[in-house]
Amino acid sequence: MNLNHEQLLALKLPEKRFRYDERDCMLYALGVGLGGDPLDRDQLGFVYEKALKVMPSMATVIAFDDSWMHEIGLDMPMSLHGEQRLRLHRPLPAGAEVIARVRIREAYDKGERGALLVAETTLVEASGDDPLCVMDSVVFARGDGGFGGPNGSPEALPTVPERAPDHVETTPTLRQSALIYRLSGDRNPLHCDPDFAAAGGFPEPILHGLCTWGHACHAVLRACCAYDPAKLRGFAARFTAPVYPGEILRTEIWREGGRAQFRTFVAERELMVLDRGLAELAP
Repeated sequence: MNLNHEQLLALKLPEKRFRYDERDCMLYALGVGLGGDPLDRDQLGFVYEKALKVMPSMATVIAFDDSWMHEIGLDMPMSLHGEQRLRLHRPLPAGAEVIARVRIREAYDKGERGALLVAETTLVEASGDDPLCVMDSVVFARGDGGFGGPNGSPEALPTVPERAPDHVETTPTLRQSALIYRLSGDRNPLHCDPDFAAAGGFPEPILHGLCTWGHACHAVLRACCAYDPAKLRGFAARFTAPVYPGEILRTEIWREGGRAQFRTFVAERELMVLDRGLAELAP
């Protein structure tokens, strides 16, 4: 990393404009498992332009751009996406021009263990500068400690309750899920190129972490929101392990007052892939 703590927090990254439309919304929904049953009218609402609904988790791809990581000189092969957090001001429209404003909100120096960076992205509609949502990406930069920041961590997401879940939702992924999802913005060859994946130590390309996150959002939206995006105000989780396309995801959900907590497993391997999930629900 080529910046110290003070420079990271003061870094002025340029605003960027992005456009998306109904086609993008439908393609994203297909990428996170909606439309598996074309006769399911609830899911059809996200993949058919008639009264189209938008998955709240689509916020992560509308303005996908990881250039800030290159700009500050992160050791990219040593950097991992640790958590993703989303706060929604209102449901996403089914098409808009948006402005993305990115800043490094927090930077923690773990010394030889690396660094924890929190990149905050705010999306506003260009037509009226009205905020749509705010996202935090927590990045564990294992090769970039020693830049002089405080030794700390972001506020931890809560652990799930020690009781049986209130809902258990199963969402299958397709063998081609990563190939569909990458068309929404993240073209990292780790998710499509067998040789690139092998060089990274994987037997085959892995599913995007944010695709797994989107599948979990689908599960919560179905179990707790009756497929109404307006009922979801926030969504967050920690990434714990990769998923291979074609595996079945099982999301365990606990209702806790005005929120839902969750964790997600690969059913075939009993492997937790998302932990400390938190969904803020509308009253």
